[in-house]
Amino acid sequence: MMIRAVKRHRELVGGLRIAPIVHFTRAPRRVPDACTLSYCPPHRAASTANMSSLAFPLNVVPASVRPYLELIRIEKPTGTVLMFWPFAWGLSLAAYRSGMPLPEYVKDLAFYLIGSAIIRGAACTVNDIMDRKFDAGVERTKTRPLPSGRVSVPQALLWLVAQYVIGAVWFGGRVRDSAFIAAMVQMLPLLSIYPLFKRVTHWPQAYLGVGMNFGLIVSWLHASGGTMDLKLMVCMLIGCWCWTMEYDTVYACQDRKDDIKVGVHSTAVLFGDYVLPFLKINAVVFVAILVYVGKLNEQGPIYYALACFGSAAWLVWQFFVLDLDSPKSCWDAFMGNGRLGWVIWAGIALDYVAKYATQDVFRRDFLTF
Repeated sequence: MMIRAVKRHRELVGGLRIAPIVHFTRAPRRVPDACTLSYCPPHRAASTANMSSLAFPLNVVPASVRPYLELIRIEKPTGTVLMFWPFAWGLSLAAYRSGMPLPEYVKDLAFYLIGSAIIRGAACTVNDIMDRKFDAGVERTKTRPLPSGRVSVPQALLWLVAQYVIGAVWFGGRVRDSAFIAAMVQMLPLLSIYPLFKRVTHWPQAYLGVGMNFGLIVSWLHASGGTMDLKLMVCMLIGCWCWTMEYDTVYACQDRKDDIKVGVHSTAVLFGDYVLPFLKINAVVFVAILVYVGKLNEQGPIYYALACFGSAAWLVWQFFVLDLDSPKSCWDAFMGNGRLGWVIWAGIALDYVAKYATQDVFRRDFLTF
């Protein structure tokens, strides 16, 4: 075995200060393709670990199915929740303006929740296919199905195509015309090429901010019968873009050191020691746009109290407890943004209910729902 020590001086990489370190590299050794009595690769050993250590529903499905569910992150619902909130906010804003019947509103919420899971699953799968070599060099991601060898690339591609077909059928069964086109644009070009941006720019989160939040357009177009309020939607999309820049940069801070080693770009790497001011600027713009959108849509006091003031208070608290040098703290903050969506949705939805609660048709819908 040949061991080589390479000593580097302190340097600044993409704005992030890296302390002096000593790298030890060793010649690669050949390992068996499968577990044997004498040797079992770590990722194979993990796959045969106690089922009770796996998150639900991975702990109740056959081992042959488990890697495909891991590809869509079924055991980590926060990503689906973050994908769902723009759908819910756009629908609720349109329902407030148009007086959508309550039963239709609730059905659409459930429809978009499932649709968000489908879109997010496909986005995670294509991300893992393109990033499989990068993932193999990152501690947090090296046990994912593709880098660990539990799923082949052709198998993952077939699974991806199946998800695209399911998504087209799902959205085509309820939304029509421009809303359906917007849904397909979100699922295919917008989210399928996002991983490529991590190779060519430090701003992949900027592109992701459009893809993650395009559900605003889908749900608004569907609820409004294809009529677009361009000013309101552009403003809300910009606000949600800033929100995604904030939470996804926090998410990327978990892997900054590994990302630098393997050559993955992100705003977390780009801004280095200045990440926190960057996050705060995005949070301030997000809340300010929520206030302006309320004015454009003629929202009531419940919206301003919950969606605007509530989200501002939440973000202030988040930054107070956030430690960007702690992967756990970054993960907790990322998860917290999924819960923040409840506060904003509650502000819009309760304002919608309050506005139409005095109407006879609304009370009838509510009582018969």
